[in-house]
Amino acid sequence: MRTLLKNGTVINVFTGEKEETQVLLEGRRILGVGDYGEEDADAAEDLAGAFVCPGFIDGHIHIESSMLLPGEFARAALPHGTTAIVADPHEIANVCGSEGIRFMLEVSEGLPVTVYLMIPSCVPATKFDEAGARLEAEDIRPFYSHPRVLGLGEVMSYHAVADGDPGMQRKIEDALELGLIVNGHAPLLTGKRLDRYIAAGVGDDHECSSAEEALERIRKGQRILIRQGTAARNLEGLLPLFEEPYAGRCLLVTDDRHPADLLREGHIDAIIRQAAAAGKNPITGIRMATIQAAEYYGLRRVGAVAPGYEADLLVLEDLQKIAVRDVYKAGQKVVSAGKVKPFSEPQISPERRKSVCGSFHLAELQPEDFLTKKKGTCRCRVIGLIKDQLLTEERIRTLDFDKADGTDPEQDILKIAVIERHHHTGHIGLGYIEGTGLKRGAIASSVSHDSHNLIVIGADEKDMAFAANRIRSLGGGMTAVADGKVLEEMPLPYAGLMTGKKAQEAAEENARVRASAHSLGVPDDRELFMTMAFVSLPVIPHLKLTTLGLVDVDGQKLVPLEIE
Repeated sequence: MRTLLKNGTVINVFTGEKEETQVLLEGRRILGVGDYGEEDADAAEDLAGAFVCPGFIDGHIHIESSMLLPGEFARAALPHGTTAIVADPHEIANVCGSEGIRFMLEVSEGLPVTVYLMIPSCVPATKFDEAGARLEAEDIRPFYSHPRVLGLGEVMSYHAVADGDPGMQRKIEDALELGLIVNGHAPLLTGKRLDRYIAAGVGDDHECSSAEEALERIRKGQRILIRQGTAARNLEGLLPLFEEPYAGRCLLVTDDRHPADLLREGHIDAIIRQAAAAGKNPITGIRMATIQAAEYYGLRRVGAVAPGYEADLLVLEDLQKIAVRDVYKAGQKVVSAGKVKPFSEPQISPERRKSVCGSFHLAELQPEDFLTKKKGTCRCRVIGLIKDQLLTEERIRTLDFDKADGTDPEQDILKIAVIERHHHTGHIGLGYIEGTGLKRGAIASSVSHDSHNLIVIGADEKDMAFAANRIRSLGGGMTAVADGKVLEEMPLPYAGLMTGKKAQEAAEENARVRASAHSLGVPDDRELFMTMAFVSLPVIPHLKLTTLGLVDVDGQKLVPLEIE
């Protein structure tokens, strides 16, 4: 079957040109681009001057952060022009180990969005984490034979790499020996330690928040994955990378994006649209999201409108606004006039579902579990949030433990706890956080990167215990509570990370639970659930909290709450 797309304007991602020409499809491939007529085809579609470009590729994403199963993620992302993603399932792997990776491979098979996987490198992320599993080099090596596996996922323990940790070295060497990609994650790393990190074989980074940070990496040979997610919004600081000679070394990624944002704002299309609104050439963004992603990951004949390439194509009504009208996947129209056509997805077997559900192993909590048992006043370390960033600061504040055990919502000082939920250890890390805006009640979630223990922020211990126990009874999820009552909640039964609901319903639940946090005082321009999820990740500077206590990320050591 040959299909002619006539009278369109093709975006040539090799040259950056716009070409008024015809595109002839045969089966799943592009047969030709040029002077073709209806006599060459079995069917024709008149594009009437609309733009044709390759389907978008998200170069780094965690599907679990969308809180959707892969099939529903595909339904949500397709109308925005996403035809392939490179996903790192280290969220579910930190809960369920190898079974989690197998689950994601199985349920993402045959979707109209091709799901490539990077195999998690850091399960757990650091020695300060208590994850549900531990994966060594020998555990992950068998996954490299899978045709949709492209390499080793983000190497977050950059200290281990720079210090020559043999286990991490083996993981990286295994991937490199097979000619595969090794993703990076090294915020603020610079100088000689960055050199050692790159020399080990790490090819990219998505944690850059400034152009200066990114340019050092580009000059040293890395690719930069420009990230615009739900909590981490780095596009504004990286807009200089949309100019040559840097643009050719960049990809576009979302990393972590909530379903409410995915449906409301878009996906990769939203990043290109925002860059265009800031004065950047949308074709530059399209190249980052297509051919540059495909070539970096070694995807042959993908990412361009050219003879012999996979017919993953978008029809855009407006180039500046990246207004996606139609989407072709492997030559078949899967989105027409913005509407996704029905498609089948793999059925989850009872055995596979059982392997990732029922992931909570935790005793019921009491308000006393959240008390520090300190007296008087003292100078303490407080985790300081930075707007639109995953980075945090160590701030020194004088806390009054005779008054509300140190919490002071009027001064924006709240209590935070991370509770181990995988192995009944009973470990609870307690700390204080500044910058949430929360005035009363508590919020809790089982989405707590990357070990995904139970995390709670609250103004008092009773509501913190109530919120935590609600998540425990749900088997995972997100909730906001006040005065012993649930305001809103979002159950996430799959590993405490994903819902089995449709994307629209999940987005509505997500929007409601986020709005409920705003009703407790959180400013409208802050998304506290996603931000909170990263406060427990001890590979992002500077001060974090795990089940074992406060972590000085720069020094890679546990530190006490009180400053002596």
